[in-house]
Amino acid sequence: MTAFPSRPARAWLCVQELAAIIAVSLCPGVVLAQPTETALPAGEQAAPIPSDAVAPSAAPDQPRGEPAPALSEPAPAAPPAAEPAASTASPVAPTAARPRALPGAAPRAPAPAAPRRASADEATPLRYMLEGIELRGNERTRARVVLRYLPFRPGEVFDVDDPRVELARYRLLGTGFFRDVQFSLRKGSRRGSVVLVVDLAERNTVVVNNVWMGLSADADTRGRARPLTAYTGLDVAETNLAGTGMTLGSALGLAQDQFALRVRFLDPAFLATEWMVDVSLLYNDANDFFGNAGVRASPQVTNSAVVQYRRFGGSLGVGRDLSVSSQVWAHYRLESIDAAPPLAASHVRGGEREPILIDVIRGQSVLSAISGTLRFDTRDHPFLPTQGWFSNLTGEFALLPLGSHYDYQRIDLYASHWWTLPWHKHVVRLELFVGTITGDAPFFEQYYVGDFSDFLPARVLGLNVDRRPSPNLLGTSIEEVRYGQYAAKIKGEYRIPLYRGRHSVYGIDLYGSAGMFGLAHRRDLLTPPRNYSGLAQVPVDVTADIGVRMDTTVGGVALAFSNVLGFIPVRGNW
Repeated sequence: MTAFPSRPARAWLCVQELAAIIAVSLCPGVVLAQPTETALPAGEQAAPIPSDAVAPSAAPDQPRGEPAPALSEPAPAAPPAAEPAASTASPVAPTAARPRALPGAAPRAPAPAAPRRASADEATPLRYMLEGIELRGNERTRARVVLRYLPFRPGEVFDVDDPRVELARYRLLGTGFFRDVQFSLRKGSRRGSVVLVVDLAERNTVVVNNVWMGLSADADTRGRARPLTAYTGLDVAETNLAGTGMTLGSALGLAQDQFALRVRFLDPAFLATEWMVDVSLLYNDANDFFGNAGVRASPQVTNSAVVQYRRFGGSLGVGRDLSVSSQVWAHYRLESIDAAPPLAASHVRGGEREPILIDVIRGQSVLSAISGTLRFDTRDHPFLPTQGWFSNLTGEFALLPLGSHYDYQRIDLYASHWWTLPWHKHVVRLELFVGTITGDAPFFEQYYVGDFSDFLPARVLGLNVDRRPSPNLLGTSIEEVRYGQYAAKIKGEYRIPLYRGRHSVYGIDLYGSAGMFGLAHRRDLLTPPRNYSGLAQVPVDVTADIGVRMDTTVGGVALAFSNVLGFIPVRGNW
């Protein structure tokens, strides 16, 4: 006679079986029987891929257009507590098959919650052996161009928590070659190995880097004021020439009696090396305007003392990546200058008549300078970033031994940081600039008030298109300053996303900004204007802007309204 378990015993067996089924359902990594290799999802077959394989098209086991499996699919099963010494598991295989997703991976359906593991398991990094890198969607961009921006190589240990994963994705987006980049992992041909899949959505690489268009108040060549004149400019470049990643661009600036031209070439992998080369040429036929009130220039009374000058030259730079997010550059610049300032000019400054300082050598002169730049960039988008840093530290040195007629040193520090707010994906930005110049720099190399005040047009390819001083909303001596050797600015911006798309227009944001800046010439610090006292002697002013930014197939476009607001009379003297 067969002895059946008692009713309580049968109930206990049922509970045990039910618990085992739930454990297997919720924890795929829990081993209840003889351990086996983790299988790919239904319908996929693991295809051996050589460690140096780079396939620009879809993998044999996955049709083009379908999202690559998320990181959880290739995760190998956890070994049992007492696995034999002859186990074939890779030494870098994880100790748990906890589902993980790469930064930038395509969205997946939420997985069932797993029971909390022990702290020792949670602290174990999830690592794999990188068997290969697979590229998808790069129809125009060559594979070697994409691989240059990836810090990972087949045969290395791949850590999914490595911060370089997310930074590499941001950098690919920052090239401007792609409108979307997604990373995922696919199981390799051996246990513990994976293939990094990079899905790319290319965008138009003939882009408009900048468009200038507006109204200004300048003067004619005799210094007589003109109330309103128009200016315009366009900067266009092919940023991925024949899929090589090279940039070839040109820019043109036009204003009344002024003309500027720029040509630029950039090779991010010169002669298939890790060095970058940047070459640019420039030509300016320009005017500039000096003097605040009661201007006298040789010896007639005019509204402005006008300086006519020409610049022709170029620069050659070499650079190298220090990491995924940082670069270092060195440039040499050589320019020929032909300037015709007035023989004598004076104006009323601080209630007293003083000579106008025009920092340029009459006739022919040469500017020869070397510079170095350290750049740091962790933005998640080149035009509408929502997080990360962008900063530049630049030092330029023009020295007489280099053949320069101008002897000066300039150091600039610029930094911006973006944060995404927890409500409606609004974005906040903080911007900071500090700069100083020592020595005798020509005026077009000094800091200009229009480059800091949003109420004045900024320089267009070096062309100064406006003769007005700062609006002086704070009533300080800033209205006496046009060019300076010391500058600082702090500014905040609030951005609201209005639209996100995937066709001609990728994004539209409304933004508003406000800040404060200071600008001073050496003379403003040594002999400040006499009719100012107290804090009014400090040349500072406020600035603000409001407008719309759009990311499109032809590049980024900004429509700002501050230039129009700049023509509203301020304090009765505008």
